[in-house]
Amino acid sequence: MKICFATNNQKKIEEVKAALGSKFQIVSLEAIGCHEELPETGNTLEFNAFQKARYVKENYGVDCFADDTGLEVNALGGDPGVFSGRYAGEPRSDERNIDKLLTSLGNETDRTAQFRTVIALILEGKEYQFEGIAKGEILFERTGNGGFGYDPVFRPDGFTKSFAELTLDEKNQISHRGKAVKLLIDFLSNR
Repeated sequence: MKICFATNNQKKIEEVKAALGSKFQIVSLEAIGCHEELPETGNTLEFNAFQKARYVKENYGVDCFADDTGLEVNALGGDPGVFSGRYAGEPRSDERNIDKLLTSLGNETDRTAQFRTVIALILEGKEYQFEGIAKGEILFERTGNGGFGYDPVFRPDGFTKSFAELTLDEKNQISHRGKAVKLLIDFLSNR
């Protein structure tokens, strides 16, 4: 099955391709001729995921799925949440976002947090939603060189390493996106 993943983030595409294996052929936005930035104007992950998927379906006529992910930190009232990618403003910068997060937390001892991914799928004229959550905590400093985004400062529950220290396969087994993608795969496999 061929399906478009509505993202320009190559790291996300690599993670999803690794999780999907050979059952599905993931087509990028570039492959369908979409070179513009997709709209993300909502205040919820769900709104943004569906907004991106609908944009691709309406403008390019292809079935697709899109995701939106947020890091929700308890001590910050759930922030940065839906604004995780732009937490430190424009232009987007993983480094500046991490710096702002660590500064905002300071010496806070409650560093519990979760990553939450919502995937919006548009297939054969119908819409579906899948969600994955990875619980953990925010570290006091960066560790590891892998992954992207907040991975160097997020340690998932039950692990001694940050997401940035895990292999892609290890991360996909437990990550928020990996869990949401598994639900997506299960759904598509049973069609």
